[in-house]
Amino acid sequence: MPEFKPIRPDEVVIDLPPATAAGLVFIGRIRSAYASPADCPKNTADRTEPAAIEVDPAFADGLIGIDGYSHLVVLVWLDRSRRDVIVQSPRHLDRPHGVFALRSPVRPNPIGLSVAEVLGREGCHIRIRATDFADGTPVLDIKPYLPRIDAVPAARTP
Repeated sequence: MPEFKPIRPDEVVIDLPPATAAGLVFIGRIRSAYASPADCPKNTADRTEPAAIEVDPAFADGLIGIDGYSHLVVLVWLDRSRRDVIVQSPRHLDRPHGVFALRSPVRPNPIGLSVAEVLGREGCHIRIRATDFADGTPVLDIKPYLPRIDAVPAARTP
């Protein structure tokens, strides 16, 4: 079990209900220069180290047709993240926020999402420009990034 940082003032911890079998399968692992989540950049714009997605050979046929996409949406399981904090007090915000109003890795179902620029692929090894995921992070899914669907220029934020 990973060691977690202490809870900050105004943060709220809950007892999680028992997990049900979601039937998730890890299709691969992230390979990055970051040994642990503490080493990862906090701001995704600060990502600079090249990285890779290592897809398990059992899922190699799932990569058919992926060549030619410049970017991929990568979903991961943040296996070293705390899951019981429902209200957080991020240092960059002036007040506490519920976990669903944040991009924090600390969440009941620690699913991470990133848009990765593809540098190349050799078999099951997809080289990407950078990531903010720790080395060994399990990959749940890979999808092509489609600007006409995934980009929302008129989106609002508070």
